[in-house]
Amino acid sequence: MNWDNARFFLEIARAGTLRAAARRMRVDQATVGRRLAALEDELGARLFLRTPSLYVLTPAGEALVEPAEVIERSVAQMERRVMGIDERLIGTVRVATTDSLGKRFVIPAIARMRAEHPGIEVICLASQDVASLTRREADIAIRTIRPDAPDLIVRRLATLKTGIYASRAYLAARGTPAPGDGFAGHDLVVYQQPVVPTKPSVLCGEPAGAGKVVFRTSSSVTLVEATAAGIGVAELPCYRADAEPELVRIMAERSADFDVWLVAHADLYKTARIQALIRELVGAFDPAA
Repeated sequence: MNWDNARFFLEIARAGTLRAAARRMRVDQATVGRRLAALEDELGARLFLRTPSLYVLTPAGEALVEPAEVIERSVAQMERRVMGIDERLIGTVRVATTDSLGKRFVIPAIARMRAEHPGIEVICLASQDVASLTRREADIAIRTIRPDAPDLIVRRLATLKTGIYASRAYLAARGTPAPGDGFAGHDLVVYQQPVVPTKPSVLCGEPAGAGKVVFRTSSSVTLVEATAAGIGVAELPCYRADAEPELVRIMAERSADFDVWLVAHADLYKTARIQALIRELVGAFDPAA
C-alpha cells in the first residue's frame, strides 16, 4: 500500500469532504480525489460512501483508519528524530499561532531570526485551529491554551491582559456602558462560538447578559477591527487594543489575564534551527529574557 495515498485517506476521514481535505493539505481537490481512487484500486475496496454532503467511511474504511494512524505516527516520529539531531542552521521551521499573536509578536521574532540566519525558511500557520505537533503540522506552536500531552515541551512566554473597549465614535453615539447594567442598550462584538452561538455571560468579569450580540468572528484581528469601526463593545487583548487610536478602554478596573505558551515536540526541541527561532520568540514576549 502506498503510504502517501493513505495519508490522503486519513485527511478525508477527518475532514469529511474532498474539498475540506484539500484545504487542510494545501493541494487541489482533484489531487485528493485521484489519491483516494488510487488507494481504493490498490486495496480493491471502496473506502467511502459518497453522499451529496459528506464522505462516510465504509466498513473497509473504518478498518483502515487505525493502522493508517499507526503508520502516520511512525513516519512523523522518524522525521522528528532525524530533525532533532540536525545542528545546521538551515532548513524549514513550521510555526503555528493566531493572527493577533502572529502580527504583534511572532512575525517580528521571525524577522530578527531570518536576519541572523538567512538559511532558515519559516512557514507560519496563522489560525484559531490547534495544529498537531505530533503529526508534524507544526514544529512550534504559540498558544493560549496549555496542552498536556507528555511528548510536548511547554514553556509559558507571557501572561497578558484583556480589557473592555469601544470606539470613540461608538461611545459618542451610544454613551458609555454603566457598570452593573449588563451592557443593557449596547451592542456587543464577540468571538464566534465553536458549536452553538451563545451570548457572553461576562466581559472581563463584568456581567454582559443584557447586551445585544451584533457581530461574531473567529479572528482576533477582525474582532479588534470591528470594535474600532464602531460596531460594538468588546473584550480585547490590551496589547492590541491599546495600539488602536480609535479605541477607548472603559471600566478600566475590569480586566482578565491569559497565558501564552510556547509548545514544541520533545524530539525536535533541541534542533538548531528551532532553537534559533525559540530564542527570538522568547525575546519578543520578554525583551529582558
